[in-house]
Amino acid sequence: MNMVFERKLTIPKEVKEMYPITPAIREIVTSRIKELEAILSGKDNRLILLIGPCSADRDDSVIDYITRLRGVQEKVKDKILIVPRIYTNKPRTTGDGYKGMLHQPDPGRKPDMFKGIVAIRELHIRAIAETGFACADEMLYPENERYLDDILGYVAIGARSVEDQQHRLTASGLDHPVGMKNPTGGDISVMMNSITAAQHGHTFIFRGWEVHTTGNPFAHAILRGYVNKHGQSLPNYHYEDLYHLAETYAQSGLQNPACIVDTNHANSGKNPFEQPRIAKDVLNSRACNADIHNLVKGFMIESYIEDGNQKIGGGVYGRSITDACLGWEKSERLIYELAEML
Repeated sequence: MNMVFERKLTIPKEVKEMYPITPAIREIVTSRIKELEAILSGKDNRLILLIGPCSADRDDSVIDYITRLRGVQEKVKDKILIVPRIYTNKPRTTGDGYKGMLHQPDPGRKPDMFKGIVAIRELHIRAIAETGFACADEMLYPENERYLDDILGYVAIGARSVEDQQHRLTASGLDHPVGMKNPTGGDISVMMNSITAAQHGHTFIFRGWEVHTTGNPFAHAILRGYVNKHGQSLPNYHYEDLYHLAETYAQSGLQNPACIVDTNHANSGKNPFEQPRIAKDVLNSRACNADIHNLVKGFMIESYIEDGNQKIGGGVYGRSITDACLGWEKSERLIYELAEML
């Protein structure tokens, strides 16, 4: 093989001692997971709001952003459950683009995986300890899940990963809810097959071990839009799309039918300023049909301190270095407007 094996990476003892999982942190994570499960199962009628930067590029601005969410959460807690996004991996494999904090804890510098493991654990634990939020991350690489699986409240599986068997099998063994996005081509049967696989138990090889899972009953759908054969973005958040998904779920026999609508990506054509309109459109559809109301459990919104995005090293604090995001003022206003519509 044309590979150089440099060092075996584990969670070293000193990292756990530096950033311990205290009983208080464990209680917060457990409590948040239970709240999410209650909403996804229909026992709690609040809306889930997965919101935050496209990528967690630096700890100071991410913690600043999440701290701001804390005050907003208190004002809307009866209607909305906020789950901040701390996305520490990004699927940039076609060039020198930013691959996320796990790979590049110092954006623009040479990757340092060991330092990255330390950085992402520290950031997630800081968010829990300082704000009381158990956050969401993306399971881009299943073998890396062990570095965060004890401190996450939610995991998303992306459009390019949802067809991968290892992602599906790993999702079946997680203790927290998992959202499965529709693939970039838009075929929702692929997403539904992924949810089915994740909700069932499996036996497979993982990190050299024979493992057995019992299934994840809270695996569910995320609609993020799709692209056609010409590479053009097309939405799948409209009334007809949601109604079709509700019908598909009804015929599937799956547990806890649920859908999160991703208001960015192909649904917005990667125009983050369309996200408020899309979210409100979905709430209107939800109000018009009981099946859609029961199916749609929340939104995923890409948001940061400053509007838009910039190149690596751009120097603007709190502005995304990957996909463009909705700025804080617009995001805060949107959250209050959604709460009023519920």
